[in-house]
Amino acid sequence: MIIKVGSERFKVKKCKTFISQILGLMFSGKKNLLFEFKNERVINLHMFFVFFPIDIIFVNKELQVIKKVRAYPFQPFVRGVKSKYILELVNKNKINKEDKLKFS
Repeated sequence: MIIKVGSERFKVKKCKTFISQILGLMFSGKKNLLFEFKNERVINLHMFFVFFPIDIIFVNKELQVIKKVRAYPFQPFVRGVKSKYILELVNKNKINKEDKLKFS
């Protein structure tokens, strides 16, 4: 799946199952992930067994970026906000708060 935000495009793997959402990037190589939840909710994350830094982008149901966090390997806690989607991106990007996502 391709996601466009402003002038940037990202190829992402959608985490559809409960297990894929629990595992996320743990014990894996570098890849971009998209998590979609049935309803908006607060999701707190950790970086245990993730061996590279990522940008975590929290997105509301209107597809608007509401928070961006740079997370580092083995960081014990990343405070979330009420979100419908979470993007985990392996490379630094120019996404800003209030940007809109487009799926293609």
